[in-house]
Formats: sequence, C-alpha cells, structure tokens
Amino acid sequence: MRGVVALFLALATLFAAPLSAQTVQSRMVVTTTIVEEWVEASPSQTASANRLVSAHSIDVPEGIASYGPFRVLDDSRAALVDATNTGSPAHFAAMLAAHPGIETLQLVECPGTDDDRANLALGRMIRSAGLATHVPRGGSVRSGAVELFWAGATRRVDEGAEFAVHSWLDEDGLQADDFAATAPENSMYLNYYIEMGMAAPDARAFYDLTNSVPHEQALWLTARDIRGWMKDSAGDAVRVAQPSDQPMPQIAYALLDSGSEPL
Repeated sequence: MRGVVALFLALATLFAAPLSAQTVQSRMVVTTTIVEEWVEASPSQTASANRLVSAHSIDVPEGIASYGPFRVLDDSRAALVDATNTGSPAHFAAMLAAHPGIETLQLVECPGTDDDRANLALGRMIRSAGLATHVPRGGSVRSGAVELFWAGATRRVDEGAEFAVHSWLDEDGLQADDFAATAPENSMYLNYYIEMGMAAPDARAFYDLTNSVPHEQALWLTARDIRGWMKDSAGDAVRVAQPSDQPMPQIAYALLDSGSEPL
C-alpha cells in the first residue's frame, strides 16, 4: 500500500509543473509557429481581431550563437526571432560584446514585448550602437516590436513584410486612451519616437494610429504602409526594396536575407 501511495505522489509531482515552467513551454511553441494568414484588405490599414487563421511552421534561425530572443547569423548580422522582455537589454549588450562586428538587426518573427520600458531601453541601445534594422520578405513585426524597427540608424523593409500595431495595456488593464494625452504614460512613447528621428507632429500622428484600435485587436500594415512613415533624409537614410512582379504567397513566410539584393 505504501508503494502505491509513493507512486501516486511521484506522478502528481511530475505532472504538477510550476506555472512559470508551463508559461515558458507555451512561449517556445509561439517562437516556432506562425498562425497568421495574409489577407489583403482595402484599404490596407484595416483593424482586425481575427487574423489567427491557419498554422504554418517556420524555421527559426539557429545562427552561430543565441542571446535571449536574438540569434547571431554571421559576423555582421543578427536576427530578432521572439518577444522581448525585461532581460532583453542585457541579452543585447552581451551579444554585441561578443560579436562587435554586428551591423544589421533583422526583424524576422517579432510578436512584441512583455516589458514596454525594457523594450524602449533596448530600442535606444540599438540606436546608440548604430545598427540598421531590416525586415525581410515575410518578416512579421508586431506590437512593441515596431518600436525596435524605428530604432534602426537606417531602416530597410522588403516587399512582403508585415506590421501590426495596437494600444498598449498596463498591469491594471488600462490603455493609452485611459490617460490624458500629456500624461507620462503617453509622453514616454512620443518622446521615444522623436528621439528616433520623427518630427513631433509625425510622432503624434503615428502614436494616434497605434492607439486607433484597442489592445485586444490589431491594425495590420503592409510594407507600403510603413514606408509612408519613413523619411528619406540625411539624418534618416532609408533603403526601400522595390515591389516584386511575382505573386504574393497566401501564407507569410519568414525568409532570412542571405546578403543578396532585395526582391
């Protein structure tokens, strides 16, 4: 009888994994699966709460080294392939310390962030390091990851990349519209956009765009949409990939740039 009880307790311990472990296990699935189907809409800036249509596995690049959500692809390129969190600035610093030749950060599969303040700090680190940001064909940059795209000293977006924005949500369930326009909760984002090179009116307009849909929805933007916010000037050089004559695939595939010219 004691043996049966002991066996029961052992099995109970085995299957009662800590919540944190369950969370990590769930997020590992997210990093390796895209569950989004590309749906053309008119106009292209259309709010949608239901773009999780069909699953398609993608190959997340292993690279030559891994630092949190970052993968080192070669001596000059790294990729962001997961959500950022509180530890991401430290991961980024460690990556650059070990690989000082990195010049470009590719945004491949970027669902957003678990910590907005750490994410903005990471964006400032990307800018301070002088890295370019590049969203390859099929790359998906969503939510807080869009701030990291703006952090690039130069920015490149290939045809077939996609972006998604929405309002942030704090730990109390409050969103941007629950605060005054000049409240610190909102001004921290406006100040960030201005630091990244946007004129104040453009910063306000883009922030208003992100908050035009609630947190539980998403406003999907094409490569062409996001280029409308990119300024081609001496202080913010932009390399824009030309549209391809080939038809777009129905499912968005994340393809890493091999160093060749954009499609």
